[in-house]
Amino acid sequence: MNRLKSGLQDLRKYPSAMAGVFIIIALVVQAIVAMVVIPFDEALRQWRGGDEVLRENPRNARPEWVNWFSAGNMPSTIVLDSADPMQAEKTTAMLGDELKDVSITYTFDFEADGFPQSLNLFFEADFERRQPFVEMMWIKPNGDEVRIGDISPRPAETFRFSQESRLVRRLAGLSPNVGLFVEDPRADQLVPLKGTYQLQLQGTVFAADDDIDAKLVVYGQVHGLAGTDHRRRDLSVALLWGTPIALAFGLLAAVGTTVTTMVIAAFGVWFGGWVDATIQRITEVNIILPVLPILIMVGTFYSRSIWLILGVVILLSIFSAGIITFRAIFLQVKESGYIEAAQAYGAGSMRIVGYYMLPRVIPLLIPTLVTLIPTFVFLEATLAVLGLGDPVLPTWGKVVNDAYQQGALHNGYYYWILQPTALLMITGLGFAMVGFALDRIFNPRLRGL
Repeated sequence: MNRLKSGLQDLRKYPSAMAGVFIIIALVVQAIVAMVVIPFDEALRQWRGGDEVLRENPRNARPEWVNWFSAGNMPSTIVLDSADPMQAEKTTAMLGDELKDVSITYTFDFEADGFPQSLNLFFEADFERRQPFVEMMWIKPNGDEVRIGDISPRPAETFRFSQESRLVRRLAGLSPNVGLFVEDPRADQLVPLKGTYQLQLQGTVFAADDDIDAKLVVYGQVHGLAGTDHRRRDLSVALLWGTPIALAFGLLAAVGTTVTTMVIAAFGVWFGGWVDATIQRITEVNIILPVLPILIMVGTFYSRSIWLILGVVILLSIFSAGIITFRAIFLQVKESGYIEAAQAYGAGSMRIVGYYMLPRVIPLLIPTLVTLIPTFVFLEATLAVLGLGDPVLPTWGKVVNDAYQQGALHNGYYYWILQPTALLMITGLGFAMVGFALDRIFNPRLRGL
């Protein structure tokens, strides 16, 4: 233990190792933040949710930080809900015993250099017998008015501006996301008109207790810290939650394989004979087995659960080449004087292996353990990229797979594939720098280099 403690203290002498420690700490903090800020059930809901959950997110939107490095200012998503008096102005007035007038006005500033993706209105109508009637009017900063149309919304109704052919004709053939914001529709180069816009809804309900609410969503070209994908999912959910999943998979696999391998090698050396021979024959057979094709077969024909894949990875990695390495070390430890002394005072086999042999090798186990973690992280990501990852969990590999399937690079969505791959590379770099430094510290052959 003293050697282990002094070795960890020597880690401070290596600047690269300290940089790696900083990266690992940052990843651990990110994993904790993800689990606290977005609980697991909420993360699954946002990642697997349908239109009801993701309807306010734009499709294939770049991250908002892209505006820091571009000449123009791309628009962000604007969401205004009439149920919130801070977001919209709503007034009601009785027109008689039964008729009631409901007026809703949305006011927002638009200062972007590009046009939004699209516009939607999500109605929620509360009525007993007859559906309400709503007329919509769009007012530009220069005072121009554009009649959007009218609708008799059901209890839950979506009004999509882009699907209104009459509105497109009023806008001289321009799509609503352009025509409603353009400064001069006759110009050779269309540019948005900046300023304050209004959308006015004039509704009529046919009972005193009836009511209308609506949510206006102006979908931007940029959204959130990480952007969105083809299913409107916020990629920050997968990037954040991919961290604890990747670290947990890598750590459990590394600990499970290295510790089990070390213990098996120790028992094989101590008992020798047929026990050692059996372990060596199993190891020789297992070494030639192709791990990745076996995992692909398991994921294709049985299950893609990440926990099943983890179990198979550990089983296939226990009898690896590491057993041969540990066996060579334990053969030297077995001949040490303190082992003979322990036998002399009557220590049993389990005590000798557990208290005298294994602790002697633990310092050499640490570098192997640290460097194996990113190996298993990349293995899990590789399976996900091949389409064999867990379909439920939001992981880095799953994001890369979705980006590949949707042609992200071909369509210019570089953020979609660069962000998860950058996190994978940073994770591998951090653990590799720490592992190489620990190998120098604990490996006598490298200590002087």
